[in-house]
Amino acid sequence: MDDTADETGDSDDLQWATTGTAVDYTCPGFDVRRDEVTLPDGTETDYHYVDEPAAVVVLPFTPEGDVVVIEEWRQAVGRVNRGLPAGSVEDLDGDLATAARRELREETGYEAGSVTHLFSAEPTNGIANSVHHHFVARDCTPTGERDLDFNESIRVETADYDALLAMALDGDLRDGRAMHALAQYELRLGVGAEPSND
Repeated sequence: MDDTADETGDSDDLQWATTGTAVDYTCPGFDVRRDEVTLPDGTETDYHYVDEPAAVVVLPFTPEGDVVVIEEWRQAVGRVNRGLPAGSVEDLDGDLATAARRELREETGYEAGSVTHLFSAEPTNGIANSVHHHFVARDCTPTGERDLDFNESIRVETADYDALLAMALDGDLRDGRAMHALAQYELRLGVGAEPSND
């Protein structure tokens, strides 16, 4: 296979050629991968990045229109983070919508009446190959049955949607996945493209 061809089969003079790859470090949730690459000018070097599975992010609404949010300790930034339920897609999920339902249930104890794909994005493609698939969940009701991973410290709350949006605009909401979901949801509302229930 030609490593200098893009998805359409055309070559791009910016593209790097990958000549080898290996995992340098493995931990729960992701690997650190090292690619041996040749740059467009012929320079040979290594490039390290985070190699992790696809993930789902859920913007969950209760029947009353509030948003189910989580507050979770984030060691990397040393504080509690307010955000949305999210997690890696697992082999047993079958499809992304199933993964979204599972993550919502495991992290919050809420079951979704419906889930609809909102958008997909590569949030940090300069340092990671992760793809985040965002979903809107409707008619979410609590079942009380959470199933947290051993290293998840999560508190569940509901928030008024407009208040959550104001937090995003004021800078009080720092979580990138939540900010991205809210922005895309608002953009789609603005152009009349709100996702419909499945």
